[in-house]
Amino acid sequence: MKSFMAVIVALTAAVTFAQSPKTHRLEARPDTVAYGYYWSEAKPVLRIASGDIIDVDTLLTNSPAGLARAGVSDDRIQESLKAIVAAFPNGNPGRGPGGHILTGPVFVEGAEPGDTLEVKILSIDLPIDYGYNGCSGFVSANCDRSQPQKIFTFDRAKMTSEFLPGIVIPLKPFFGSMGVAPAPELGRVSSNPPGRHAGNLDNRELVAGSTLFIPVFVPGALFEIGDGHAAQGDGEVDQTAIETSLRGKLQLTVRKDMKLTWPRAETATDYITMATDPDLTVATTAAIQEMIDFLASTKGLTKHQAYQLTSIAGHVAVTQLVDAPNKGVHVKIARSIFTK
Repeated sequence: MKSFMAVIVALTAAVTFAQSPKTHRLEARPDTVAYGYYWSEAKPVLRIASGDIIDVDTLLTNSPAGLARAGVSDDRIQESLKAIVAAFPNGNPGRGPGGHILTGPVFVEGAEPGDTLEVKILSIDLPIDYGYNGCSGFVSANCDRSQPQKIFTFDRAKMTSEFLPGIVIPLKPFFGSMGVAPAPELGRVSSNPPGRHAGNLDNRELVAGSTLFIPVFVPGALFEIGDGHAAQGDGEVDQTAIETSLRGKLQLTVRKDMKLTWPRAETATDYITMATDPDLTVATTAAIQEMIDFLASTKGLTKHQAYQLTSIAGHVAVTQLVDAPNKGVHVKIARSIFTK
């Protein structure tokens, strides 16, 4: 009997082990990044099974020279940033048209056009103790061009940073850019504007514990990630958050049962729909309609009821105004209002 039970325990352990997701370490190096673009023809730097986890490094959107001008000493500038910027100088055909250093792309086995990629954000850590904020963006006449980029030092124990004496900012890190390759006919798309492929959403709600859902346009999805932020307000009005490098663990799962037009998300507290467009009215209309469609398809409501509920319990926010040409809007509705 003991021998039989030992076999059962061993088999159970083997099955559990086989079903456990594998974690893949993905460092940021010249050969593991896409500098400034999402593209259906980008060569994958990693292939994983659906449900596997990536432990990934991302780098802030700046250069060693830019950080030095802002007052960051050379010993505080990451060697990986130095290596990548040196490998992709301005004018290099492997760089652009956008400015973000994106780690990836990651090929997720089984992902096909029409599927959805579920991106579960398991953890986000601050590998460096500083970030920066520039001044440009939506109302740039307020910027003093004689001022350098502002450097913020982090208290990682308290998860705060002082803006000025008496003004303390809570740190809530998130990845500004998470996306997949856009449709092949769009070619090599700049990392600057967000779109249906997600990309530079700059949605501050997507902290650890959140899940982003992205429609898939090419085999393998080709997931990329970067543009780390330590803190940001809705709108990101001066064009930058507290920009920093991040390290995160994310689980990537192919969803055959979910068909999306725009990215969606879930946090610990809210359901979120989103849309982008050069026209803020168009983006707002699409994000609201996405919420109506979500509520109608998942909560058993008519569209009439879903529209009413969005008005009385939903929250429409401008995600960002500065990632030309597209402006972003998201709509939140609290999960807690649904009691069954």
